[in-house]
Amino acid sequence: MMRAKQIPGVPEQVKGSFHDTESQQHFDDPLTARQHFEVLKERFFSINRWNTICGKKLADFRLYDSYGQPVDRVPRTGDFIRIDIPGPGNTEAKGFDWVKITDILQEKDEQSERILIICNPSPSPQNDSSRIAHFYSSEATSTFLISCQANTLETAVYGRNESPNLKTTFINTLRSLLIALGGMCGFSKIQWKSLTDGLLNFK
Repeated sequence: MMRAKQIPGVPEQVKGSFHDTESQQHFDDPLTARQHFEVLKERFFSINRWNTICGKKLADFRLYDSYGQPVDRVPRTGDFIRIDIPGPGNTEAKGFDWVKITDILQEKDEQSERILIICNPSPSPQNDSSRIAHFYSSEATSTFLISCQANTLETAVYGRNESPNLKTTFINTLRSLLIALGGMCGFSKIQWKSLTDGLLNFK
């Protein structure tokens, strides 16, 4: 039976489904890797450009501040990310899904550097409903990671505790179940792989 990887900083897998989506690129020497990592960091923090960087296969991501206003800057803890996935959207949130950035971790020493952005499904910051505006429940997490170690760059998305959001309307419950089923069958990993590969495409 497959088990979720234990990655420092990534929440523990307790229940539901999970995925580990990773991409790597190797360079001839650490200096070249470090130079490309600076480009990768700029891309990683440009959430509004992920769709442009990674191609139309990827869902559209937009960064919002804690008040639900669109922003174009480096993300901060407490910000929200609005997600427009292909197919029918969440009827309670104008067709979008929302996650909140609950933590941003940065670690650096002379040999390596890694950055993680951890998100949880959340209510939409643009309406008064307290219901989660996402196809996964509030216990789910998505952790986005980039790292530079010696001459290797890595990008990753780790999904943990992914259970369908059943505390919503009947139509959205059906949507949650269908998307969760697709995720367990690997369809969501195709999306995440387009992100992790796209961020490392320096051609």
